[in-house]
Amino acid sequence: MQIGATLPAHNLQVFQARRSVFECSGSPLNPLKRTSFRKPPESLSTEMTKKHLSNLERLLQKQSHPDPPLDRPEPPRNEPNIEGETRSRGILEGLSLARVWPEMKAAEEMSPRNLNRLQRLLSKSAEYSPRNSLGSRWREYHGSNDWAGMLDPLDENLRREVVRYGEFIQAAYHGFHSKPATSPEEAQRPRHVALPDRSYRVTKSLYATASVGLPKWVDEVAPDLGWMTQRTSWVGYVAVCDDRREIQRMGRRDIVIALRGTSTCLEWAENVRDILVPIAAAGGDGADRQPQPPKVECGFLSLLKTRGEHVPSLADSVIEEIKRLMEKYKGESLSITITGHSLGAALALLVGDELSTCAPDMPSIAVFSFGGPRVGNRGFANRLESNNVKVLRVVNSQDLVTRVPGMFVNEDLDKKLRATATGGRILDALDNNMPWAYAHVGAELRVDTKMSPFLKPDADVSCCHDLEAYLHLVDGFLASNCPFRPNAKRSLWKLLNEQRSNVKRLYTSKAKGLRLNNVANNGMAMSNCLPSPS
Repeated sequence: MQIGATLPAHNLQVFQARRSVFECSGSPLNPLKRTSFRKPPESLSTEMTKKHLSNLERLLQKQSHPDPPLDRPEPPRNEPNIEGETRSRGILEGLSLARVWPEMKAAEEMSPRNLNRLQRLLSKSAEYSPRNSLGSRWREYHGSNDWAGMLDPLDENLRREVVRYGEFIQAAYHGFHSKPATSPEEAQRPRHVALPDRSYRVTKSLYATASVGLPKWVDEVAPDLGWMTQRTSWVGYVAVCDDRREIQRMGRRDIVIALRGTSTCLEWAENVRDILVPIAAAGGDGADRQPQPPKVECGFLSLLKTRGEHVPSLADSVIEEIKRLMEKYKGESLSITITGHSLGAALALLVGDELSTCAPDMPSIAVFSFGGPRVGNRGFANRLESNNVKVLRVVNSQDLVTRVPGMFVNEDLDKKLRATATGGRILDALDNNMPWAYAHVGAELRVDTKMSPFLKPDADVSCCHDLEAYLHLVDGFLASNCPFRPNAKRSLWKLLNEQRSNVKRLYTSKAKGLRLNNVANNGMAMSNCLPSPS
């Protein structure tokens, strides 16, 4: 349709002039946006630009400064001919983004320097290290050579496997905290556990019974105090890998036994029963007949062997389930991985000892323990080694739990004395006659709270023994003579929630500035792992 044909000739010039102004629809505040329309008269464009810039400056100006007059002259420009570039620079400077978004201020005191990396570390979305294929080397990662040459410096694949098994323990803690009470009906069916690795499936719930006997006269006076002397609690689970891809990556079908740490009053009472008692040999015909018979702590053995009112003992439950899984997956390449923290680490050693002799064709057995105490004497350690039970202990140098029980708390000094003939004879005599002659067993991966740039060097006992702190230290460990890994993947969110008082103030303040709590309340998926008790 011809516009000019429908208008009077004397109004055509006025309409075209107005249309030329209307067609310049591009905002002067967006000079990078190119338009094919004709520009308005230069005088009108200059006045509109001045007006918009003065309004922006007035809006972004602090209240303490007076508003600038509208007719303030423009600052001189170096290249007045390059209109788009100069106008963009002036507008960005006038916006003053540092005042609009305070978090963008250059925080010179922040380390690491990259705000994006710190925001990722403080976020709840974990960034996991890649899981490489273990393939034909899975036996080496499962301890066939006692992890020789893989601990210092720490092998990348082994680090990921150790952290992964630690997360199975966190799921055991969560499973207990979600429902601490145990009913006779529940003990007959498996409890729901939110596993961190969906390629595994829980096949059996495990229960341990703490039984602390009272004097006979107390039983006679108050026979109804049984609830105070015996309690059965959910202690962990058995899970098996069912994902074909994960089985191919690991090179075998893995069976995991995860055990939590101390969580009830009666379990604490069992912990302090630290007298060494003989442990029955295979077949149940008494203690091993060797120069140094194996002995273990009385309380740990009680938790392993005591039968509850409606459930079998922990040892019987594990043996029954492992035999069932071995029969079900007969002919496949299997491995048994037992992992535990604190009390669970002690029970893991005892469970490994029970499984090593329950069948003639047992698969490879490995124990990954975190913050575990001493469990037995040197005879018990020798028995585990002779039964081919591989043990990797993750130890924090600041964790006091790893130094008890026992008279000799310095393993390095113990090794030096045993290397001499006189010292070895003296220590062997003490091992056979002293009730507190404990010894650690297996390989050791030693970390240190002071190596973390996020934790305070004087962190308290609860932080040094906390499971999440252990996983944080393992994730950042490179070698004993190297600083913390700069590209550590594990999120600090759980560590901040559980050990906020032991995290450096710099990171707690940054976490507050990033409004993590508000993000958590806005529907972000919560973590499946609750804090481990300390």
